[in-house]
Amino acid sequence: MKSAEEACCVVTVFENSKERANIAQPFRSGQTPGRPANRRLSSSGVIVNDHTGIVLCSGLLFSHFLIDKESVSSDYQFLLPHSISDQLSIYVQCSGQQRLTTSGCSVDPVSFEAMPMRNVTHFESQLIMMVNCLEFRSTFRNVFKDVDKWSFYSGEEDAEPAQNIQFLSWFAVLRVPGLAKSEQGRTVPWVHGQSLEKGCVVFACGSPFGTFCPDLFMSTLSKGIVSNLAGEDHALILTDARCLPGTEGGGLFVKSGDLAYLVGLIVSPLCWKSNEWIGLTLVCSLQLILRNILKSVTLQDPTKEICAWLPGASIDSVADADQSMKRHPSVALVDTGQFWGSGILMSSRLMLTCRHVLHGQSRLTVRFKTKSRFLAVMGEVLYSTKVTSPYDVAVVLLKEQLPDVEVPTLASTFTPGEDVYVIGYGAFGQSCGPTVTSGILSRAVAFHSQPVMLQTTCAVQAGSSGGAVIRAQTGELLGLVASNTRDMVAGVTYPHLNFSIPASLLDPLLQQFSRTGDPAVFRQLDSADEQVRRAWRLQAPPLDPLKSKL
Repeated sequence: MKSAEEACCVVTVFENSKERANIAQPFRSGQTPGRPANRRLSSSGVIVNDHTGIVLCSGLLFSHFLIDKESVSSDYQFLLPHSISDQLSIYVQCSGQQRLTTSGCSVDPVSFEAMPMRNVTHFESQLIMMVNCLEFRSTFRNVFKDVDKWSFYSGEEDAEPAQNIQFLSWFAVLRVPGLAKSEQGRTVPWVHGQSLEKGCVVFACGSPFGTFCPDLFMSTLSKGIVSNLAGEDHALILTDARCLPGTEGGGLFVKSGDLAYLVGLIVSPLCWKSNEWIGLTLVCSLQLILRNILKSVTLQDPTKEICAWLPGASIDSVADADQSMKRHPSVALVDTGQFWGSGILMSSRLMLTCRHVLHGQSRLTVRFKTKSRFLAVMGEVLYSTKVTSPYDVAVVLLKEQLPDVEVPTLASTFTPGEDVYVIGYGAFGQSCGPTVTSGILSRAVAFHSQPVMLQTTCAVQAGSSGGAVIRAQTGELLGLVASNTRDMVAGVTYPHLNFSIPASLLDPLLQQFSRTGDPAVFRQLDSADEQVRRAWRLQAPPLDPLKSKL
């Protein structure tokens, strides 16, 4: 197999056979410039075997062409081509650039070097089957609760949301005869999803906007980390690698040395919770997709031949998570009943969180994730800043000691541009433990040489408040997450623009409290200078549409 970029492709489907001669024009993938009125859909795919031309892609693309949508249950294990419109035309577009190998030299499984302008070619394709990844579907139902009003990008703004969600766990197996190569062809190298850890660096590869401007957008790379994992064998993978409409069906790769391995397929590049964009990409583990294909094949004799075409044995693991993720501060979930947030454990009994996370309560439940389960202990609020204070802080004393708490080292310096992580319970609560997102420290705002506000580009959602900003290189605690930003006029939340209270500002107060045991030492946070207050108002007049949201 060639580079990760060349392993990815674009899959296009349509019913109008007259369009065959005009397939080079833009196809619909969400709101694509120049989108024609008739029904043509496209998304990304992955060439898993270029010896026989086998491609995997999102099944949602084909769900719009089911003959009888009402008869299809999400519990079905597979569908055969006769379930889809017999007037369907399927094309795969891929780069015409080829890498040459000399005799005795192996093909580099993947590289991330610069690619030349691509000569895009089109191949007619055949649908072999559609398969339902049952493990992903089960995990998805447990994590994404209906009550939270989740919605996902589908490529069809006028499609029924329930139908879209039902088919998120479905994947299509295509055969592309024009891609088949000689004995030099190989299977894409891959790795088991259960080898992943939070914080592992990953690369998403897909084609934004489907077939629109493939010379520019085809097989575009995006870098991020594994933000969260859930389900059997990590069936459901969440990453903060930034993906765009059209990349669904593309590949998620992990790199080890000079090589990279396919670990999953992108299910949805964009997710919303109660109309809040969460800034994470939803991925299904490749291993479980293959497992369900093989299960389905054993039930259908005509499709048994594809067993020989699927990716063979993989390696068990690649790289570990960033070392700083192994010694990061312990972050707990703060549960006030109807709402939740995050809190940083400063010791086995002392926790920092945000005032607004408490919702006015003086007692609350703190849930701490161990390797096997959540431990729940009661907490009592020792101090919370006034509503008029620019610093949104609360100090909580736990009734019992928590085990294996990683006491944080507080940072005293801040370098704009340095890599950082945010750890908190944004979006998912206790469904799959704390979520980790990556970014940079974009700015440290200071007053009288004292940092008073930190800005990062990490994805922060509702529920992340009270979480930890840590230095990627060392795991030091840089700050306490206080808010992201919402444009009240446009009704848009920006998860990648967020604000935190510097650890260096809290450090002397924590030291005084450690010596005296008097929570009144935190009153200093209520008497901040007016310029600090203006900074936390985003230096805006009262009627400005920008406000702190979380």
